[in-house]
Order: sequence, then structure tokens, then C-alpha cells
Amino acid sequence: MKKVGIVMGSDSDLPVIQKAVDTLKELGIPYEAHIYSAHRTPEEARAFALSAREKGFGAIIAAAGMAAHLAGALAANTTLPVIGIPCKSSQLDGIDALLSTVQMPSGIPVATVAINAGTNAALLCAQILSVTDAELAKKLDEKRQKAARSVLEKDERIVSQL
Repeated sequence: MKKVGIVMGSDSDLPVIQKAVDTLKELGIPYEAHIYSAHRTPEEARAFALSAREKGFGAIIAAAGMAAHLAGALAANTTLPVIGIPCKSSQLDGIDALLSTVQMPSGIPVATVAINAGTNAALLCAQILSVTDAELAKKLDEKRQKAARSVLEKDERIVSQL
């Protein structure tokens, strides 16, 4: 199975990344996580992206706040899917990061999930990898069915209460 590369711009992004890690672990998807900054360690970030495919990665998650150029910097150096997670900051509640992550120039796409949405970033990676992995596709189907059952159980409780 291909692994997922996780890059965060700062250790302050770890709580968001932890959600992604937990989801990848639950699905049995191998991953590797690093801290590289698009601005403070651009050469290391570039080297990671350039070598990701040959190192067995199938997708990359990039989490960053504020200027949030990390996902774009990685995407500029690989043709692997890059999923950006804009992280909430104290200045603009993550709107700055969201706009920086989602507004990519034509030819360098970055898939972008909601602010602080580590779980959805991991699930999107899993869906991408499941295109060629039937076992992973089955795990995703089972996860969706479990979520649906949970909602219907809550519905039954509410209906009986009201």
C-alpha cells in the first residue's frame, strides 16, 4: 500500500495533524510526518516533494496556518495529489490560511479541506488510495455504514424522546 506524507509548517499544527494521523491509523494506512516550512526550510520541503513518489508515497497532506503556502510549495514540486489543511490562527480565524491554500494558479492544483479538518484530509487521501486498493475501499465503505448507523440510532433516540 502507498503511504501518506504529512507535512506541517509548525509544531503548533500538531493538534490538527493528530486527527489525520488517528484516521490513517484506524484505516491501516502507513504514513510519515515531518515539519517543513515553505518559508523557513524551503529546500527541505522541496526535496521531500521531489522524492515523494519514488519513496512510495501516494498522496501528501500539508497543514499550515496564516500565509499557508506549504501545500502550494509542495504541489509545485510533485504530481502526487496534495491535500491542504488550512489551520486556524489567532489573527483571522484561519480564513487567511483557507484563502492561501485554496487559491492556486492554474496547473498546480491543491485539494483543500475545511479549516482544521485533519480527519477529512486523511479520508480524502484514503479515497484516492482506494482507487487501486479494494481492501481499503471496503474499509471506507464500512466506516461510512457505521457512521450512518450512528446517525439513525441518534434519530431513534430523539424521536422517542420527543
